[in-house]
Formats: sequence, C-alpha cells, structure tokens
Amino acid sequence: MAKRKKKPAFSKEQYLSWYELMYLTRKFEEQCNIVYYQKKIRGFLHLCIGQEAIYAAMQSACRKEDSWITAYRVHGMALAAGISANETMAELYGKATGNVKGKGGSMHFFNAERNFYGGHGIVGGQIGLGAGLAFADKYKGNDNVTLALFGDGASRQGILHESFNMAMTWKLPVLFICENNKYAMGTSVERTSNVTNLHLLGESYKMPNKAINGMDVEVLHNELSEAIDYIRQGNGPMLIEIETYRYKGHSMSDPAKYRTKEEEKEYKEKDPIGRVEHTLLENKMITEEELKEIQNRLKEEVKAAVEFAENSPLPQPEQLYEDMYIQEDYPFIKD
Repeated sequence: MAKRKKKPAFSKEQYLSWYELMYLTRKFEEQCNIVYYQKKIRGFLHLCIGQEAIYAAMQSACRKEDSWITAYRVHGMALAAGISANETMAELYGKATGNVKGKGGSMHFFNAERNFYGGHGIVGGQIGLGAGLAFADKYKGNDNVTLALFGDGASRQGILHESFNMAMTWKLPVLFICENNKYAMGTSVERTSNVTNLHLLGESYKMPNKAINGMDVEVLHNELSEAIDYIRQGNGPMLIEIETYRYKGHSMSDPAKYRTKEEEKEYKEKDPIGRVEHTLLENKMITEEELKEIQNRLKEEVKAAVEFAENSPLPQPEQLYEDMYIQEDYPFIKD
C-alpha cells in the first residue's frame, strides 16, 4: 500500500492487539479458501477478507457485557469475540469439537457466555433479533449495548424498517451497523437502491446516523466508541454505515466478475492490516524481525487449527437431539 507518515494516536499494545487479530483473521480466512477447494469444508462459505478492521475495532470499543449479532459472514467476528481458531475451524469442518459441536457450520456460530449471538443465514433476520437483545437489556435496567450488524443487501428487508421504528419508539440500546461492502450478493448498491448512502435510511425514523471509513481501524475504534457511549447513556439507537470492501466474492461460488481489477486494486491499497503494519514500523514500535515472528506465530496457529479440525471426530447420530431447548416447568401450558 502507499506509504504515509503516521503519528501514532494509540499505544503500541493497542496497535499490536489490532494487528494480531486482523492478521490472524486474514490468514484464517485464506486457509479456509484453500481447504474449501479441497472439499474439506462443504456448503456455503462467506469470507471477510478485507473487512477485518471492523471486528478488531468492535473488540477494542466494546465491553465484554455488550452483545454482538450478525449475518453469515461470521468467522472474523467469532475470532474477535474470543472463540478460538481451533473451535472456529472445527465448526467449518462440521466436527464435534466445533463452536456449536459441528451442527451449525459456517453461518451459524454462537456463544452465549461471550454474548455472541450468531451467525444467521436468513438475510436481515438478525436485525430484529438484535433489537430484541437490546430490549432485554433495557428491561433488565443495565447499560449494556447490542451491536447488530447486517450487509448492504439486507438494508432492503422489511424487518430493518420494523426494527428501526420500534427501536426508536422504545429508545432501545442498539447500534445498528451496516457493513456496506458495495455488492450484496453480486449487484451494486447503485443498481438496487435509490438511496445509496445507506446511513440515511435512519432519517425516516429520526435515528442518529453517519457513514465511516471501514478500512482504517483507528477511525473505526473512535467512531464506534463514540456511538456506543452515546447509546450507553440512554439516548436510544444509532445507525452507522461502515464503508468497507470484500476482496473475495459474496461466497465461494461467486467469481466477482461484476467489478473491475482497477477497483479491487484501489481498495487493496487501503488495506487495513497494511495501515497498522506501516504505523508500527514507521514509528519504530516494532522491528521487521519482531513483526515476522508475530506473523509466523499466527500462521502456525492457523495451521494448528486445521490439524485440530482434521483430527477431530464427526458428531454422532445420537447427538442430533442434544442441546435442544426444553423448559420442563414452562408455566403457560396447562394439562
């Protein structure tokens, strides 16, 4: 990427934390790309390569009590939420040691202990669920915030408008985040929506809104922190449109021929990992040798995750009916 003199605005520890999470996510997703073509991962697979800064900034801007919910491009957020590379890869392989014991696959991650609520394959379905999580926090009287993420394609779903209306009416503590990577499943925003500045959808409900640069983790951290603080003070919801870019297609079946090589090159020159790497080296926070050691360690972590997944057992048929939700003393049904 283009070099620029960058005075650090954060500590060395923070830059390293961002860098390691983003680099791990990038290498993890690149490895997923490889093993998918080897038919070791089956079904749908949606990679977040290019969008890693979003999840790194969420990790640094949130408290552990805050809730996250998203759609099917979920692996990077799972890693940011603290789900291990081993569990993540094993779930993609459909193994019993996976995040949800091999029963969810690529699109359906979940970890209630970390307030990470998925992972949803229904386009836009998580928007209403995110509003529901926020309603629960308001009902309980705490000051937690829910981050509900959706893609630009989901902005045309009816549930978005229903959720926006109710969230504003009830002043729910939810930050709606549109990850606008330009092309939904393969058709540009310009061809599918009269409103191309998607944050302006909040105007219909008098919801505070803004668009921010999704390729710079520093900008993302500052803007998300400010928005979360605003919501935490009891002011109700907010909509943020994160302008980002996926380097791969919508899913592994998408060759992404609807965009130009020039456009791809333009965004790769803004690569969020390269930005942080340049800041670390330019300001002598780290040496080239130390950086290489970090990279090698994270590559080994991904390699170990693949070995873990490949050596893990498949779920057994009798496990099909385990982990089903049953409330034995449900009070509202009488014999």
